[in-house]
Amino acid sequence: MAFFEEMILKDSIEIKTTAEKVFNFLTSIVDDQSYRAWHKDDHVSFRWLKGRPWTEGSILYAEEYLHGKLHKFKFEIIKIVPNKRIEYIPTSHFVRKFFPKNDFIIEQKRGSCIFTAAGTYRVGKLGKIFFKKAIENGLSSVKKHMREEGENLKIILES
Repeated sequence: MAFFEEMILKDSIEIKTTAEKVFNFLTSIVDDQSYRAWHKDDHVSFRWLKGRPWTEGSILYAEEYLHGKLHKFKFEIIKIVPNKRIEYIPTSHFVRKFFPKNDFIIEQKRGSCIFTAAGTYRVGKLGKIFFKKAIENGLSSVKKHMREEGENLKIILES
C-alpha cells in the first residue's frame, strides 16, 4: 500500500493556431511584463535565476496568486521538445515530493492545436483524511488557474 496517492491535474484547450506559435509564446516569457501578459490577474513576477531562458537545466522564479494567496516558485526546466513539450520541476527536493512535475504539452491538429497544462501532485493518506477540504480547495484553485491560462492563451493567439 503506497503512502502517497498520485494525481494528475490537466486542462486542455483547442487553439486555432500552430504548435510553433504556442511554443514561441511560452518561450517568450522572460520577465514580469511577458508573464503578466499571459494572466493579468494572477501573474506577478517572473525572472530567470540560472542558465539561458527555456533551456534544459535553466532555473526560473515566478510569483503568482492561487486561491487568493501569493505563491513563490522556483522551477528547473528538465525537458524541452520544440513545439511539443516543456517539462519543469520544483528546485526544492522537499516540495518535489508533493509536486513532482509540471508539463506544457502542445499537440498539432489539422488547422489548430491542443494546449495542455498538467501538474502531478502527491497526497498522503493521512493528509487526505485530516485535510481533505483544504486539499480539495487547493487543487480546485490550481485547476481553475490552469483553465484560465489556457483560455487567455487562446484569446492572445487567436486575436
